[in-house]
Amino acid sequence: MKIQSIILAAGQGTRMKSDLPKILHPVCGVPMIDYAIEAVKSFCDDKPVVVVGHHAEEVQKYLGNKVTPVVQQQQLGTGHAVLQAEGLLLGSSGLVLVTYGDMPLLTSETLARLVETQKANSGPMTMLTVMHNNPRGFGRVIRNNQGTVDRIVEEAQATPDELAITELNVGAYCFQNAWLWDNLKKIKVSPKGEYYLTDIVELAVTNGQAVAAVVLDNFNETIGINNRLHLSEAESLMRKRINEKWMLSGVTMIDPASTYIDANVTISRDTTLAPNTSLQGNTSIGERCHIGPGSVIKDTKIGNDCVVLYAVTESAVVEDHVEIGPFARLRKGAYLSSGVHMGNFGEVKDSVLGPGVKMGHFSYIGNAQIGTDTNIGAGTITCNYDGKNKHKTVIGENVFIGSDTMLVAPLNIGDGAKTGAGSVVTKDVDENTLVVGVPAKPIKKIK
Repeated sequence: MKIQSIILAAGQGTRMKSDLPKILHPVCGVPMIDYAIEAVKSFCDDKPVVVVGHHAEEVQKYLGNKVTPVVQQQQLGTGHAVLQAEGLLLGSSGLVLVTYGDMPLLTSETLARLVETQKANSGPMTMLTVMHNNPRGFGRVIRNNQGTVDRIVEEAQATPDELAITELNVGAYCFQNAWLWDNLKKIKVSPKGEYYLTDIVELAVTNGQAVAAVVLDNFNETIGINNRLHLSEAESLMRKRINEKWMLSGVTMIDPASTYIDANVTISRDTTLAPNTSLQGNTSIGERCHIGPGSVIKDTKIGNDCVVLYAVTESAVVEDHVEIGPFARLRKGAYLSSGVHMGNFGEVKDSVLGPGVKMGHFSYIGNAQIGTDTNIGAGTITCNYDGKNKHKTVIGENVFIGSDTMLVAPLNIGDGAKTGAGSVVTKDVDENTLVVGVPAKPIKKIK
């Protein structure tokens, strides 16, 4: 049976008080709409249809070809929003799953259960409900004397007795395709001038058709985001879910409550994350690493058996057996090869440190390539910018750069060369040559 999906994401999100469209606000580093898309991917046959409205161009630009977008030009309610997908899905057999783009905690497993229930249902639709004393603005599910779903009452239209009902409409539905399009047009306009998708339940019951309900056990899955408080709540719950996943996969977290891991991060077994560590973006961490405390790792690939203490990295690559920090920074384009040691208060940008390089503390290496087993003394700086252009420094293998050396690029230093402490090197240095002074001059060959 063919399964198709509609994700409603046309709302204005005024309560977010933001220039950014609501569904693009991140939850654990990922825009919330991505969770809604990911939740339906595994069992839907086609790309989900996403109904967009406010900031439609910006949202569509982000979504790209991950979905089939359709624009709701006028905001006339959820029933009207679903109707915008008619031209894309009308005529297909099977089922249509309808969800919201601002409910990132709703899982694929729950939605699959909703679909499977509708497959077994003789009636035209199945809805998702939850039991809770905090309604959070959800409509109330009204059941008849036989215990089956009779209708849904929106909170704004509910009587005091109806408001006391604790079964809530989550807002996820699975419909028979042909029945959905036939009945959407029969929904009557509400006092607010909108067409509520929830009214379709009463249409089915009035025609003697069964509306099935899946009662969800986990209320947290149903949390939708309408303001920054909800966003924070969802972030906390998602972070707990992510942390639990990695701990069950063999990652140690000394204090999970102070460990922040984005949804796209990957971590290998036997790695330890110390408190106040934040792993962001498309970061990957290898096996047996120790990350933190106090490290922020963003869009960085870290190999096996590495130690990263109180460090900040962004768009960097770190091979195996590397030690970084404390208080070090890797900027975009930094590449630390196997066995590198980078001391405290060092910074590397757009540079390759070869295998076994030792980089002392208080040093800056930018736009450079450093050969195997070279030693960078404390306070070394590559002077790579002349006010207009960046220039490259190339340092060979087994070179010794003395403390407080200034390397004025463009510059090439040959294998086995040495610089004296405090030297200002403005000209290329031959292999196995010692240079000292300001400006540095060669004084002898090194055997």
